[in-house]
Amino acid sequence: ALSAGTMMTATSDLCSDDDLNAVLEAVSGGDADLRPWLERHPGDPRLQFLHGSVLAGDRDYTGARAAMARALEISPGFEIARSQLGFLEFTSGEPARAAETWAPFSGLPEAHPLRLFSEGLMRLAVDDVPGAVSRLRRGIELNDANPPLNKDMQLLISELSQAGEAGIEPTSETDLLMRQFDRDRR
Repeated sequence: ALSAGTMMTATSDLCSDDDLNAVLEAVSGGDADLRPWLERHPGDPRLQFLHGSVLAGDRDYTGARAAMARALEISPGFEIARSQLGFLEFTSGEPARAAETWAPFSGLPEAHPLRLFSEGLMRLAVDDVPGAVSRLRRGIELNDANPPLNKDMQLLISELSQAGEAGIEPTSETDLLMRQFDRDRR
């Protein structure tokens, strides 16, 4: 989940695994105040990412984007932070910014789930629903590292399918995605 494996940061800036587990327990228990941890470990991209995730859950999307961007400043190779930042940008109506955030994924193998998910979402930006669904489904098939991400992508596929079956004509597929994302966050 929040592994430091692909991150490039000084290990002295990282909180210990025990501390990280304590933070995760506190957050899952409803204590979302990460300030003390962030003050002690300002250079830990995992804490910045977790902070961004908590803020997104609280519908503070501006703060969430800032925290996730900070995680990437610290550790440009932190792929899940890059994926989620791009998703927040995309669902905030900034597909060009999301494309820029996801650009490094084009260097991943063609069968890498994060590459497929970002490509699928960008297909929605040009209203290519079949291309989007195809890439999202392939990403789900290949993603065994992050099951919650699969759930999000499956929800999106379901929304796209239901809209098509109901004859709903959003102004664009991106509009449909943003409406679905906003509804799921309520």
